[in-house]
Amino acid sequence: MQRYYEITIAGLKRKLPICEVNEHLDIAGFIIFGDVEVTVAAAEELLKKVKEFDVIATPEAKSIPLAYELSRQSGKPYIVARKGPKVYMRDPISVEVTSITTKHQQHLYLGVDEVELINGKRVMVLDDVISTGESLDAMKQLISRAGGVITDCCAILAEGDAAKRDDIVFLEPLPLFFK
Repeated sequence: MQRYYEITIAGLKRKLPICEVNEHLDIAGFIIFGDVEVTVAAAEELLKKVKEFDVIATPEAKSIPLAYELSRQSGKPYIVARKGPKVYMRDPISVEVTSITTKHQQHLYLGVDEVELINGKRVMVLDDVISTGESLDAMKQLISRAGGVITDCCAILAEGDAAKRDDIVFLEPLPLFFK
């Protein structure tokens, strides 16, 4: 039988399915894809909380709709750190990352066009959920290597101990479910 965790995000109630990560840990699965209502409302609320920025940077893939909506509402461009180098990326830079929802090591890449866009600019780093901070740390390294100045690191949800951090901006805490 499927279990759910009920949460209110930017005034909107949602039921998140409880998903097994391993024999000791379950998480509430938050997938923003297709939830336009939460995407629009969360972007509006996050914009009220963040410092001035010039560019939004997000890792591929789940936070892309949120980056788009923040870009639309703020009028600022966004870039996506890709999980693999693409043929159209000239001279990519990369960092390694391991995330709670990914079972193996990954890389995040920016091409020279993205690097040029953020070099010397104020960059808001964005993700859908911050949990262990591994993806966030990788994004911070990538933005730093590209010459960007990070203004805020933000997400819709802060999972587990991430909700105790004072260096991130988020809308709601999300518990971990230990077995």
